[in-house]
Amino acid sequence: MNSISPMNSKLQYPQLAEYCESHHFQHFELKTIMFDMDGVLFNSMPNHARAWHRAMEFYGLDLPEDEAYMHEGRTGFGTINIVTQRQLGRSADQTECDKIYKKKSEFFNSYPTAERMKGAYETVKAVKTSGVTPTIVTGSGTVSLLERIEQNFPTLFHHEWMVAARDVKYGKPNPEPYLMGMQKAGRLQPYQTMVIENAPLGVEAGVAAGCFVIAVNTGPLPDSVLLDQGANLLFHSMTELSENIATIIYEANHLNR
Repeated sequence: MNSISPMNSKLQYPQLAEYCESHHFQHFELKTIMFDMDGVLFNSMPNHARAWHRAMEFYGLDLPEDEAYMHEGRTGFGTINIVTQRQLGRSADQTECDKIYKKKSEFFNSYPTAERMKGAYETVKAVKTSGVTPTIVTGSGTVSLLERIEQNFPTLFHHEWMVAARDVKYGKPNPEPYLMGMQKAGRLQPYQTMVIENAPLGVEAGVAAGCFVIAVNTGPLPDSVLLDQGANLLFHSMTELSENIATIIYEANHLNR
């Protein structure tokens, strides 16, 4: 592969050129940007964290709300199993997992519906306007998901490319969700897409899929947790990202070959 031109040192985001060079790609050819949902499009993680804490507490287990952010994207069984192994010295059985997750869902559904994340609409709109197709890769189920997305982001998302929990065998941090996203979008290669994530496990999944990953730290975790998982760029809000995403896309698609 030809080396990335020194002219790319003038980029506002030289991480784009660094990514291409480290992955032996000559350039980006962006077709889609894959968005996580909870904590990226909707401010739903506080409700998830609170519900996990209360459900665990109900059954005599302990999962602090801040720690719940570390498990975002993991399957419910995986999260429960980590806590039971830590506290009880054994894996959880299916009956335990079912009742704890049911209680978690009850608590979560009792809370007011999470609002759209500030700056999320503007970010998705900017992606669409740039000629790149936005889509969703989420660990959530699909119940009412399309309706909610359409209400908050009308006409912006390509629903046929969406990946939800039922579409994959393995959840994040396994790369399968993002690999499935690339497959659905037309058997794309990593240089044809990017990932926007707020959770360490999601960042890990995107990196493992070979994608350029933009982290948005919308929760209580330190930036280092996301950067240590390999995020290429980090912003502190979706509003901040919305102000920069058009430049990122332009520079990605106009790297000096």
